[in-house]
Amino acid sequence: MATPSQDSDLVQLPTTVEELQALLNEERARVAASAQRIAELEKERDNLRASHERLRQELELFKRRLFIAKAERAHDAKQLELEYAQKVRDLDAMAGTLGIATDERASNDTPARDGKPKGKRTNNRGTGRRDLRSLPLEEERIEIADPHLEKLVEEGKVQRHGFDDSSVRLAHKRATKVRLVIARIRYKAVDAEGNADVITTAMPDEMLPGAMAAPSLAANVIMENVGKGLPLFRIEDACTRDGIRIDRATLSRWKKLVGDRLHSTVVEAMRLHARETAFCISTDATGVCVQPLYDRAKGGQPCKKGHFLVMIADRDHILFDYLANENGPSIYKLFTGFSGHVQADAKSVFNLLFADADEFKRKAPDDLEHDGCVRTEVGCWYHARRRFWEAAVCKSEVGREGLVRLSRIFELDASWKGEPPSEIKRRREQFLRPHVESFFAWVDQQRPAFKGQRGYTRTALEYANNQRDVLLRFFDDGRLVLTNNGA
Repeated sequence: MATPSQDSDLVQLPTTVEELQALLNEERARVAASAQRIAELEKERDNLRASHERLRQELELFKRRLFIAKAERAHDAKQLELEYAQKVRDLDAMAGTLGIATDERASNDTPARDGKPKGKRTNNRGTGRRDLRSLPLEEERIEIADPHLEKLVEEGKVQRHGFDDSSVRLAHKRATKVRLVIARIRYKAVDAEGNADVITTAMPDEMLPGAMAAPSLAANVIMENVGKGLPLFRIEDACTRDGIRIDRATLSRWKKLVGDRLHSTVVEAMRLHARETAFCISTDATGVCVQPLYDRAKGGQPCKKGHFLVMIADRDHILFDYLANENGPSIYKLFTGFSGHVQADAKSVFNLLFADADEFKRKAPDDLEHDGCVRTEVGCWYHARRRFWEAAVCKSEVGREGLVRLSRIFELDASWKGEPPSEIKRRREQFLRPHVESFFAWVDQQRPAFKGQRGYTRTALEYANNQRDVLLRFFDDGRLVLTNNGA
């Protein structure tokens, strides 16, 4: 028999038909609401699936654009052309029936004289040399004579016989361009038997052999591009506005021709002069990424790291070289034959320059010989200051104090800039040496506290200590400077 507490937990069942009907209606309403909710969830699910599919397709497209080769994209385009070839033909046929002109391919497929279809020629730049006489330009004329034959003309043995003015160049004149005609005088000599011989004056050596540009135009292009920083495509546009079409590839070739000629003459003379007479050469290298040429077998290649090396001889001659590999042998070959001071940073690639014969034999490769020259290393105080600046940025008190000490050294040395070297040397010994000695004494005092640590502060202190001897080298001569900032 159930207890009263158990009776209270029993579910009260409907006792009448009306109560049963109401309960059934409530249940039907709950079922309908659940079905509607399920339909909404299914619709939301379908929308999410569609959105996911669109995102997946966009992701695949982005991946193709980033990682798939251009050749594959071109293949896809060809496949599309094949798939829609019939549709293109149907559209062309419909256009013909409507009296609408089809694309230019139909008009170009006319038979030629040999019976083969005559296609349209694209990217036609023309062949042969451009006729500069057809340009609406002012004309200047230079007549070139043969000195030896001119003497014979004065003696009456030879006669002038016109000109050979077939050589035409495009030259630059202030604010305009002119047509430069090079007229070589022809001479006619008649022997005792009455036979005539025509001699044309030989063409002198040219800066740009085979080019249509005169040296004045090439010099103007280089000045606009290098001196004023004007891109070649803007120079190309300016020439087009003047009625002269010169593409940027031609402008670039002119620069290369001038560079090749100057490198083998003027620059080489500067290099030889610097090796023979320079007292100190300041040098530094800057890395640059070089894109290799496209190799059809290997495909696209990653960029390679090259270096541009600058050499400033006595703050006068400025020489640039490109190094595919920045290493000791490559640097040594550029300084071969030079005896004097070399100011550079503490990079290990310069160590071979200052090695004696025994050390050179141990470190240098077998195919590199010692040139017998003695070079003296000069340190750069700015490279030392840079380490203390990095430490100061990291909230180091030692770094900030090092900057203050070094600033005083730079200010004092700059105060007598422009004085004779002997006076600079005297003032350095009298006024600057105490500050430098105090700086290195402070470095020695701070080093033990950071000996077991890693960070910019220890790097700055160790750099100054390791480079102490070469940093003090500027006291030897008043012509030496504290930094190689010029390089």
